[in-house]
Amino acid sequence: MTSGFGAVRFSILDRSRVRRGQSHPAALRETVEFARLAEEWGYHRFWVSEHHSVPGVAGSAPTVLAAAVAAATSRIRIGTGGVMLPNHQPLVVAEQFGVLESLYPGRVDMGLGRSVGFTDGVRRALGHDKTDADDFDRQLTDVLEYFASGRSGVHAWPAQGLHVPAFLLATGSGAERAARFGLPLVIASIAGVDRMVEAIERYRAEFRPTPWGAQPYVVVSGAVVIADTTEQAHRLLLPEAWSAAYARTRGEFPVLIPPGEIESTPMTERERRIFDDALRDHIHGTEDEVADALAALIARTGADEILVHTSTYDRAARLDSHRRLARLTGLLDIAQSVTGKRTSAAA
Repeated sequence: MTSGFGAVRFSILDRSRVRRGQSHPAALRETVEFARLAEEWGYHRFWVSEHHSVPGVAGSAPTVLAAAVAAATSRIRIGTGGVMLPNHQPLVVAEQFGVLESLYPGRVDMGLGRSVGFTDGVRRALGHDKTDADDFDRQLTDVLEYFASGRSGVHAWPAQGLHVPAFLLATGSGAERAARFGLPLVIASIAGVDRMVEAIERYRAEFRPTPWGAQPYVVVSGAVVIADTTEQAHRLLLPEAWSAAYARTRGEFPVLIPPGEIESTPMTERERRIFDDALRDHIHGTEDEVADALAALIARTGADEILVHTSTYDRAARLDSHRRLARLTGLLDIAQSVTGKRTSAAA
């Protein structure tokens, strides 16, 4: 429970973003260190993501990286946001999470999604093209059943009989699918807050209890940035927004670059539109401004949890933002009372 925000949980999704001049191995090591700090600051979960052949993202093997994060921490829940089922056989996915849960019992989450490779070449390298909805439903069913009793005489040891909470990342019809499968919903305001709220309302209205979920559970994902001024916080969002615009217009997701370079870069009309869209709906500003914006978002969505996925060029500023958010929401006070010691400031 967090002070000032009721029972709403706060968690982190880190995509192991690569900055200019940084190696991919260094970005992965930074993710592990970030997870250690997130635990120290009192965050509920720390999730990692799956991307393939992306220059600006080092996280390509989420279950492997989740194992490294789990080994470096002791209390925080770890998981994936998410493993993309079209890229894997359901048996292998169940086995991997079964191994994680066996090694780190009671701390593992299985976040699942349906995104495929960013380009045709990546999709071919992964052995598939875009997967239709019916096939994804089959994959999801298979994964869940491997944890229960197996399928057609095949058993996903050591997963069978273990309980690993499953979450569904919402893309397209994802909200309705999460309701049908009785799974917690992870959703971002990619198409705007209004459409996100509509999807959440459909999810709650159509939710069917299953062994995987007795009632709806909504995780709202988005960037949250706290700085000394509104302008400083806004500048911290620019590198990720420019990466999105660059990727959508050039077909390659680049490394993060300093905001000053972005401010002086001329953009085409299409780049500017994508850039502005990428900045929309993110929460940023001073602590007071962010507190008000978070309260409004939670009131509007009824979110059970906020999953923060902030990426910036300035590593120290990002860590400081997450530490301030932990203090603002009361996580830091609770963490200090549990551990009986003062937590570290951002490095």
